[in-house]
Amino acid sequence: MNLTATESTHLDLLTPRGPADSADPCQTLLALGEEAMAQRQYERAYDLFSSAARFDAGAHRFRREINRAVRALVPRWHFGMMNDAERNQAYAKAIQQVVGEDHLVLDIGTGAGLLSLLAARSGASRVVTCEAVDVVASTAREIVKQNGYADVVTVVSSLSTDLRVGVDLPRRADVLVTEIFDCALLGEFVVPALAHARRELLTPDAVILPRSGRLFAQFVESPELHSLNHVGEVDGFDFRPFASLTSLEYFSTTLSNYRHRPLTEPVEIFRFDFAQDIEPTTHHMDITPRESGSAHAVVMWFELDLAEGVTLSNSPSDTGSHWKQAIQTLPEPWRLEKDSPLGFRAAHDGQRVLVGPAHAVPHTRVR
Repeated sequence: MNLTATESTHLDLLTPRGPADSADPCQTLLALGEEAMAQRQYERAYDLFSSAARFDAGAHRFRREINRAVRALVPRWHFGMMNDAERNQAYAKAIQQVVGEDHLVLDIGTGAGLLSLLAARSGASRVVTCEAVDVVASTAREIVKQNGYADVVTVVSSLSTDLRVGVDLPRRADVLVTEIFDCALLGEFVVPALAHARRELLTPDAVILPRSGRLFAQFVESPELHSLNHVGEVDGFDFRPFASLTSLEYFSTTLSNYRHRPLTEPVEIFRFDFAQDIEPTTHHMDITPRESGSAHAVVMWFELDLAEGVTLSNSPSDTGSHWKQAIQTLPEPWRLEKDSPLGFRAAHDGQRVLVGPAHAVPHTRVR
């Protein structure tokens, strides 16, 4: 059997040290894997379970254990993202428009490798892509090879901030493509990743795709949304102390699944130019409600400007997007009156976004 370096290390662990240390190797690896799972060392658990399966190729009993580790390492949204036809078509069109034959392309956040493959198909001379999760990176390498682009696309198992020109990239990249965006744009560390890339990995005139993004907010009345993050009395019992465990920040869900009534028009709260530094910002804004009611939540969504004439959004009206909306419930319902202007505050620190009455939103810092 040809062993990987990881499996050779695991085999060393199994070498008997004496009569009492001669347990079945597969069972030992299984026990070590369970210990790693308990310690939330999911990549190590995956390696241990996979090694056990390789040592006992006919043992289907390990498949379930391997899959436990996979489920902990790989969020299910990867599949929804890959099957999002609107997203795929938009990125394909934008990449085709931007990438040329002499370009070195950097793809931050490989996932399954679609953006890298699109860049290669569009004629890039070289694509370097990075993925922080080893099992995802190795699977992406297999996909790249299976589709005939292994001579163009290199998958590096690394954070982008650990990449080095001359080591991982042959030179600075001409084009950067990425999709490390959550439902409110900033939550997957895109700001520090892009700042590092512009400083260390890109040419001065590199094209960044997407070019920019806008974030919108709308106040809605919805006791159902509020109940997702708040509790009071339940069957005659007072559960208000549990309110100390509510989330002050947004969470992801599909707005159309809950009864709601918009009280304001959507308003653009932030615009981000990804070719420039993005600093923590607080906006004081005014809005005139179109309806009277109690605002229980703020709904947020984005619009990405990928390239000339190519946009992508997760707005509530865009039901085909795999991205959901960002929902931030307010600590207390906020009374709004039709046609009576009011002020509110929107803040971000480069990762988190917070919107609400001025007294409820700290200046600049949202932690």
